[in-house]
Amino acid sequence: MKTGRRGKGLAAVIMTVLSLSACALPITPFLEEKEPEGASQGRADTGFVVPGPESYDSADTAVLVDIDGKEGTVTLLNLELGRNYTLSMDGTTRLYDKYGDAVSIGQMEKGDVVDVTFLKSKKHLTTMQQSVNSWTYADAERYEINPARGEVTIGQETYKLTANTQYLSEGMKIELMDLNPADVLSFQGIGNQIVTVQVEKGHGYLRLEGDEKFTGGWIEVGQSVIQRITEDMLLLVPEGEYQVNISHKGGGGIKSVQIDRNQETVLDISDLEIPEPQTGTVLFSVSPSEAELYVDGGLVDASVPQTLEYGLHQLIARAEGYHSITQYIRVAQESLAFDLTLEQVEAGESQEEPSDSESSTAPTDTTTDYYKVYVEAPENAEVYLDGSYVGIAPCSFRKVEGSHTIILRMAGHETRSYTIQVDGEEKDISFSFADLVKYATESESSQESSKSSQETEESSGETESSGETESGSSSSSD
Repeated sequence: MKTGRRGKGLAAVIMTVLSLSACALPITPFLEEKEPEGASQGRADTGFVVPGPESYDSADTAVLVDIDGKEGTVTLLNLELGRNYTLSMDGTTRLYDKYGDAVSIGQMEKGDVVDVTFLKSKKHLTTMQQSVNSWTYADAERYEINPARGEVTIGQETYKLTANTQYLSEGMKIELMDLNPADVLSFQGIGNQIVTVQVEKGHGYLRLEGDEKFTGGWIEVGQSVIQRITEDMLLLVPEGEYQVNISHKGGGGIKSVQIDRNQETVLDISDLEIPEPQTGTVLFSVSPSEAELYVDGGLVDASVPQTLEYGLHQLIARAEGYHSITQYIRVAQESLAFDLTLEQVEAGESQEEPSDSESSTAPTDTTTDYYKVYVEAPENAEVYLDGSYVGIAPCSFRKVEGSHTIILRMAGHETRSYTIQVDGEEKDISFSFADLVKYATESESSQESSKSSQETEESSGETESSGETESGSSSSSD
């Protein structure tokens, strides 16, 4: 029993000594563990520091301009300076959606407004998140773009376009003039400024073949286009699948067509027939009674029954102090009654006139004393104004104030369209557009793809132009 007590006491003494000895040992942090002398001799100092998930010295709210998965880089546009810069990504880079959930780079899109943190000295991206301060209007069909004022109205709100606003279609950068009112757009912005405009549903072109006997008739493309058929016409149509209704003198028919973005589609209507013309009697009732009534561009006496051929007809009614109206009627029976009631213009309200495409079918001034719009370039391109053939550039057409669509076409080249704004000033105006792009051959396509990465790298860091467009320029003269 005594021996046992001495053993326990001795054990306690030994444990105490060991504890005191342990406390006396120096503690070296793991990251500062010293290497044996001479271990670093012969090894070069690269200066490289592996960035961690939270390593950054800079932050920015920018536009995601480009993603290069092969090189592992992203190119961003600084919104204040309008400059591009490129950052590298690796396994430490963290990507998030607007709600803070982790995403892959494949879930990020060009044109996204993003909040980024990065190591400026290493040009390394630490984090990138779809900006929590940005807003989005997706798939907008009803909007109004006013290039002259640099504004876009969406619903009841008006936003500003800036010199750094990005315009994108299928991931490619385009210009404001490339947009058409028929396009379905998505807008991203911060505050009252629009940062990016994405074309969600664009437009293509429709050309008729074998349409000689239908010239002067009507073409209806779904609910998108109603237009008189003219010789060598080229129509701008929103992309999608449509039923096309061709009508003239009671004949015609319906055909299906698929319109692809930026592509020209040819529709052959030579197999459609026009039977012996049938007519119907239309009795109009117009209020006020002094209103002028135009049927297919010709002034008629509304108090007298009109004999019209079967098919589609355009009506325009005008009266001083009333809003003009334009409607279409289809005559398909022996007799028809049609009422037109114009609304009176209220005090302080401007009197609306028919749109340019509608008024173009009304009687025109036969004099040549009017101002013109000149299309100077690209030379030898076919020029179409709102779907109707104008001539070969350089050419001109009568100046009519408003928004118009110019289509440029040349064999072996990509067809392009531009939305132009024509002012009401009493002077001529001229436009020069960029050369049309040739369709690439297979060998040229492979060469272009090999150059694309080099061109992207060279363009990084360049200042975006804020005063000129690449697509076209305009000038006016007295």
